[in-house]
Amino acid sequence: MPKRILSGIVTSDKTDKTVTVLVERKVKHPLYGKIIRRSKKYHAHDEANEFTVGDIVRIEETKPISKTKTWAVKDRVVAGGTQAIEADLDVEAASN
Repeated sequence: MPKRILSGIVTSDKTDKTVTVLVERKVKHPLYGKIIRRSKKYHAHDEANEFTVGDIVRIEETKPISKTKTWAVKDRVVAGGTQAIEADLDVEAASN
């Protein structure tokens, strides 16, 4: 049986060798037909502690690693987190 692969955003990396990944999916409401978002958090194994908050990652289903961990991070899709931006602001005083 093939392993499921999901894509989501890392929301927490505080635990050792584990990241929490938020996976969102869109479903159609059974009665009203409106498209609504459903989300679920998964604990995924991160052996090298290399993924940080804000990264978009793919996780793969594995055999149970611990009580709550049955997923492993496969790879990073987009790097996130905080990025330094150099601001060059030249403000001229308006003297009239």
